[in-house]
Amino acid sequence: MTKKSKSAHGGTQAVVALERAGVPHTLHPYEHDPSSGIGYGMKAAEAIGVDAPQVFKTLLADVDGKLVVGIVPVDRKLDLKALARAAGGKKAAMAEPAAAERATGYVVGGISPLGQKTRHTTVVDESAEAYDVVYVSGGRRGLDVGLAPADLLTLTGGTTAPIARD
Repeated sequence: MTKKSKSAHGGTQAVVALERAGVPHTLHPYEHDPSSGIGYGMKAAEAIGVDAPQVFKTLLADVDGKLVVGIVPVDRKLDLKALARAAGGKKAAMAEPAAAERATGYVVGGISPLGQKTRHTTVVDESAEAYDVVYVSGGRRGLDVGLAPADLLTLTGGTTAPIARD
């Protein structure tokens, strides 16, 4: 891939991690106006042309003093108690945005579960297993990647559990 075409797709650490691992994936850049009131994940679903439950957001929580990644559908919320249980902890709270950015190397709204600066315990909502392809942030705002749920679990060292709630 040439530098020009790589930068056109973002050349993010997430995309680099997918390419290095030889994982089949698709790139889905999209335009997003933050003033629209539509979240990045919902805009991504609209742009890709799939239902919102197939697009997942990456959230970081502090579970007993340790950062844990929770990946849930964009139209649902992270159940902190369920995440704590799935990660073998007792208490969870959303991580401060600055801490999430420092730990992952990404900015809020573009945090990818792939290619993070530090590998964290990762739990993917079990609903991902219903799809052949799921979409997650590609490592910057306005870029999602599509990949098989099994590949997402392999690349993140993640597990699945029921961690989403309405």
